[in-house]
Amino acid sequence: MENKNFRKRYFFFDIDGTLAVGNPGRYIPKSAKDAIEKLESQGHFCAIATGRSQAMAFDYCQEIGFKNMVSDGGNGITIDNKLIKIDPLERESVVKLLKECDEKGFTWAISYDNSKVRYTKSPKFVEDTKDTYMKTIVDENLDLDKIDIIYKAYIACTVENEGQIENLQNVPFARYQDTYVFVEPDDKSVGIKSILDYYHAPYEDAVVFGDNKNDLKMFRDEWTSIAMGNAIDELKERATFVTKDAVDDGIAYACKHFNWI
Repeated sequence: MENKNFRKRYFFFDIDGTLAVGNPGRYIPKSAKDAIEKLESQGHFCAIATGRSQAMAFDYCQEIGFKNMVSDGGNGITIDNKLIKIDPLERESVVKLLKECDEKGFTWAISYDNSKVRYTKSPKFVEDTKDTYMKTIVDENLDLDKIDIIYKAYIACTVENEGQIENLQNVPFARYQDTYVFVEPDDKSVGIKSILDYYHAPYEDAVVFGDNKNDLKMFRDEWTSIAMGNAIDELKERATFVTKDAVDDGIAYACKHFNWI
């Protein structure tokens, strides 16, 4: 019999430090897996919300049992394992940045398709970054003027010298490594709203879980925002509710607190 009092919620989980814990050997606590299974069995919608590209995150989502995803820092959405869209970065600003990098001797790479590959015109980029995060293909004939879509860019620069790149301030970027920065979308709430719009669901029915700086923009007044106990203070200040640490069954604790499971 249909429960007429049932209110469908749309749950979005950051990965590292929220859903997955432990480094190295990242794993998802059993309590979190059980909570998500209960949510889905009751008819709720569950999705990953990540800054990673759809191509980089898809296999992992399959591995942990998620069919839905906000990817590419909010610019991509996948529903029932089908890629619905990925919006690229604003091209003009990125091209202007990369041409400045050329003038000042900073090497770079870009992702212009949804794959696990990035492209650079400089063999020195790999040497400068000392990074194997993803496969890098060197194409010395790479011409920015012939590339219409850029999903992400990677600039080889240290914290000390990134201030020399003036146009870096005109694009969203994050640093995960000492040797380079990611130029990438940084507002997961954009993708969350896209999924809610896809289902014609009210924004107030969204529930987001996060722990770090890249989750700040998805903590909004329109919906319920839950900070993990291990979250940064700035995120906790924006949260509707602060739960326990991810490793201490924080996801399950929050779901029980709100009577969602």
